[in-house]
This record gives sequence, C-alpha cells and structure tokens, in this order.
Amino acid sequence: MPTLDWIGKKAVVNFQSKVPFHLLKCHEELSVGDPGSGNLLVEGDNLVALKALLPYYAGQVKCIYIDPPYNTGETGWVYKDNVNAPETLDWLGKVVGKETEDLSRHDKWLCLMYPRLELLRFFLRKDGLIFVSIDENEVAHLRLLMDEIYGPTNAMGTLVWKRRSSSAMRGTPLSIDHEYVLVYARNSKEARIYGLDKGPEGYPYHDDKRRYASTDLTVGMAKEARPNQFFPITNPRTGKIYQPNPARVWRFNPETMQKVIEADLIIWPDEAGGNMERPRYKTYYDPNSEKPKPVSTWIESSGVADRVISAIEEEYDIQILTSGMTQEGGKLLAQIMGRKVFDYPKPLSLICSIIRSATRGTDLILDSFAGTGTTGHAVLEVNKLDGSNRRFVMVEMESMIAQQITRERLRRVIDSYDSKAKRGQEVGLQGTDGGFRYCNLGIPLFDNNGNITKEITFSELAGHVYFTETGEPIPCEAEHPEPLLGAYNGTAIYLLYNGILGDKTPQGGNVLTRAVLSGLPPFDGPKVIYGTSCRIGEERLKSERITFKQIPYEVRVH
Repeated sequence: MPTLDWIGKKAVVNFQSKVPFHLLKCHEELSVGDPGSGNLLVEGDNLVALKALLPYYAGQVKCIYIDPPYNTGETGWVYKDNVNAPETLDWLGKVVGKETEDLSRHDKWLCLMYPRLELLRFFLRKDGLIFVSIDENEVAHLRLLMDEIYGPTNAMGTLVWKRRSSSAMRGTPLSIDHEYVLVYARNSKEARIYGLDKGPEGYPYHDDKRRYASTDLTVGMAKEARPNQFFPITNPRTGKIYQPNPARVWRFNPETMQKVIEADLIIWPDEAGGNMERPRYKTYYDPNSEKPKPVSTWIESSGVADRVISAIEEEYDIQILTSGMTQEGGKLLAQIMGRKVFDYPKPLSLICSIIRSATRGTDLILDSFAGTGTTGHAVLEVNKLDGSNRRFVMVEMESMIAQQITRERLRRVIDSYDSKAKRGQEVGLQGTDGGFRYCNLGIPLFDNNGNITKEITFSELAGHVYFTETGEPIPCEAEHPEPLLGAYNGTAIYLLYNGILGDKTPQGGNVLTRAVLSGLPPFDGPKVIYGTSCRIGEERLKSERITFKQIPYEVRVH
C-alpha cells in the first residue's frame, strides 16, 4: 500500500497517546436547556479535549463530521486557516522540535491533522462513519492520511458539493467551485449508510398517522422551455387560484397535476395558517425505510440540494441564492445571530443530509472542529424532522467563538430567539427542542508519576468516576460529599478518596477494609468501590457483590 511521508511524521505518529488526560469542568451558567439531553459543547484545544472525552465516549460514536482548516494560507480569517499562525508554530515547536524550521506548509498541516484523526478513530462504533470536509489544497494528502489511519478498504467514497461559482473560478478555465467530503468507516463490513429517505427534504407533517415531507411543487424551468407545465391550479376546497412563477413551472403536466390534487397531495397556502406563499407537494415516506435513495452529490443542479434549501428558506423566512450552497450557510447564520458572523459557514442542508444518511434513533454525533455550530444545529433540526433523539458532542478551541457564536447560535435555535430584536415568536423561528452542557478543560488528572494530581478534589474525581461508570452525570453534588456517589441501573458507585471518611492520614479512609465497609452507606445490590487498596478477601467481596477498582490504576482514561 502506498504510504505518505513528511518531515515531522515520526514525532506525531502515536503522539495522541502522550497527550495528558484532563478532567472536564461543566459550567451550568453557560449550559442551555435540558441538561439531561445528552448534548455537550466543550471549549478547549481539540486534541486535549478529545483525550478528555475519550473515557466517556470511546466506541460510542456513530457519526463523526469535521471541517478542519483547509490550509489555504488565509491569515485574516478568524479560524487562522494558516499553518504559520503563532499557536500552530508553538505547538509544532514543542512536538516536532528543531525540524519545525524545515517543515513546508503541507508538512505542518499533516503534523496537525495526524494525531487528531488518529484519536478520532477510537471514538467510532464498529459501524461508525467519519465525514471530513476538505478542498483542493489538501484533498490528495488527506486521502492518503485517511488510508493510513483508517485503512484503504474502509474508504466508503467521496461526496462533492457546490460552494460558490463566481470568484472561485477566476483565473482558471477549470471549475474549482466545489469541495469534498471524504467518507471512511471504522469497519466497512459493518458500517451502514442509510441514504436519504424518500422525500426527506421538507419538514415533517402528519396525516392519519402517516409522515410526509413538504417539497417544492415547482422546478427550475422557464415557461418557454416547458409551456405545458405553466398553467393555473385551483384549491378545490376554497377556490383560490395559484399561478407558477414564469421562471419555475409546475413539476407536473395538467393531467398528472389533476391526479395529484384529487389525491390530496397538495399543501395549499390558504389552508396553512399564513406560513406559506406557494403550494407545496406532499411526499409520504418512511424514515426507517430499508430502501432509501443513495446519498447524492451536492452540485447546483442537484434536486436534493434544491429541495433542502427550499425547506430551509420556508422555515427561516430567508431567500438563499442558488449560485452556491455557502450562500445558504452565511444567510442562515446571519438570520439567527442578527448580524453577519462569517461569510461561508458550512450549509445546514449539507450537514443535515450527512447526519440523516448516517444516523438513526439516539445515535451520537461528534464534531471536534465545531466552528459556528452547524453540526449541533443540524442534529437538532434532524431530530425535529423525524422525531428521533440523536445527541451531539462538539469541541471548539477558540473561547470567543465557543461562547459568543457556537453556544449563542445553539441557544437561539433552541430558545427560538430572533437575533435582531429578540422578538421571539413574532419572527416565526420555530426553534427546536433540546439543550446542552457547556464544559471546558480542567487540570490534568494525573501527574508525571502517574498519580492522581494533588489538586484534584473529591468532587472532581467523583464526577469523572461516576460518568465513566454510568455514562451519566453525577445525580447531584451534595453540600457535604459522601462516598456513595449514586446508583445507576441497580448498581451503586462508591469513591474512597481524599479523606472522604474523615481520616486524613495517607491510607486512612481510602483503603477498603472490613471496618470501612461496615461504615459505608448501605445499598442492597451490586456495588463498584474505588479506593487506593483493598484488604478484604475475594470471597467476602463476592458475597457482598463488590467490584473493587484501584486508584489510580483503574480510573478509566481510555
């Protein structure tokens, strides 16, 4: 198999294993909505944050989507898409050393990406998928990098989507108006891409317990090109007459349209409560269909892209230019935030389709380059569309972006706030159900000798231990902490640490003895007890249904 080599590679291969493990510190004042929704937004360097998240989510993620720096050399962009940014050079200097001076622009990008892509692989389920956005600058290198880390047999394919057409094509006769999404699996034999449901691009309606999508009743053809599809139609119940736009005729000829009307497959604006300007078409579909349409490329002429954009236009009351999908991302973000934030954030319709094609039910989605929060927004939107409860975990390293843009966008989407005048429902934003916890990185869990860092408090370690055992946050932080952290699914979790039993001597209170056991809060069921050592025999542990885990060696970190 062809391999990729570059200056600095030896320093970054397996570097992720050397990244110190940090605790996560949640901030209730920055969290939004339902704290038990299972969604998480983490502020911090994505490599360190991923290592901190690994004990909680290793092997649990169905879909990873990332939009890493494209290495365009852009210096004025807020994301510093430039490998010569001070933060990047500082990291490279520490990891690669003196060789940093010899690194080319592509060498630096590869050094940055390798440990992050390597670490992300550990999060994927056996049937998991990773989608990576990229453009012409690094697509060739990225494909070789993904082949090396994930294996060439796990390459599922490449999606293409149109971003914009004007400035992107200047100076060359070749079209560079598109970008790519590389798709790889943890294991291609077990991975599953569901494709897109029949008619998924609208937002959901119900009729006699059947679900259908609202899609555009017109197509982008002028009446001169399709004169037989330019004619008035009438709502048979109200008599209201509708004429298509001369630039967008009906999708059906008169005979077929009459059958569609008689089958009650039209959503009429005069019966829709003032939320629609033109008739829409009902397409019934099964969100769990075993025979979905394949995932499409997203070029300008794509009917899939057109219908998703049309649905977003309708819900958010904005007009999106069809010259490229990045127009959608920027206009939608400006609508939500009340001001222009970024020119070309990833389009919501693109990420929605990726998530819908790769996930179902309560699946977990991870994005370690969160940016403006499009992935989290897409998860909320898709849940609303098919009634599922997918969850997201996102990481954004820039504090200002994480708090003022990523978090704020999600908050406004969830709370249905209008960003310009905060008029809420007057503007018509429907909002989505859900919430998320906001966390940042705490201190390292272990010191250089492999021991629990002295500054770690009982409460901090308790939260980590409980989460890694149960997958849930600790029920509540008591005013006076106790060794019994809580019970989950019939099993109690105890922690003997930092003199919790009142004995401050090095061994006192942290060692599980018969006397200590008799003094613990009782629980009638299986028990997991963490402590520095255990002086109770195996038979007694078995009879008491105790699983003992030694600190620090069995504190889960990978």
